[in-house]
Amino acid sequence: MAHFQFTRDVPLPPAETFSRLTAWERHADAVPLTRVRVRTPGPTRVGTLFTARSGLGPLGFDDVMEIVAWHPPLGTAPGRCRLEKRGTFVTGWAEIEVYPYDTGSRVIWREDLRVRALPALFDGALAAIATRMFTRAVTHLTTG
Repeated sequence: MAHFQFTRDVPLPPAETFSRLTAWERHADAVPLTRVRVRTPGPTRVGTLFTARSGLGPLGFDDVMEIVAWHPPLGTAPGRCRLEKRGTFVTGWAEIEVYPYDTGSRVIWREDLRVRALPALFDGALAAIATRMFTRAVTHLTTG
C-alpha cells in the first residue's frame, strides 16, 4: 500500500475549509479527467457513498468511496472525515483533518492507497504522484 501524508495551511476558517474539501462533486474540478457522482442523498454523513470516475471515455476506472467517520469542525474542535475506498481497482482509505491554525486552518491529509495489479515496488512512485495530485486539489478547492 502506498501511504502518504501532507499538511497545507489555508487562510480560511476551519468550517469553510472543511466544507470546501468535502464538497465531493467539486473534486472533479480539482483533479483532471475525473467526474464525481455522489450516490447518497445529502447531507454528507457516515454512510455517504460517492464514486470518482477517472479516465477518458471507456478507458478509466471507478474509485468507490464510503464515509466511515464524519465530524465537521465545531468551535475550536477540529474536523475529521475518514473514507474507505471500496472499489475493485482502487482500495485503501483517506483521512482529512482540519484544525484551527493561526488566522485560518491547517489541513492534514493522510491516505493509504492500493491499486490492484500494481506491484508494491511502485508504492513510492504512486505515493509521490498522489501527494502531488491531492496537494494541488486541496489548493484548488480552498482558493477557488
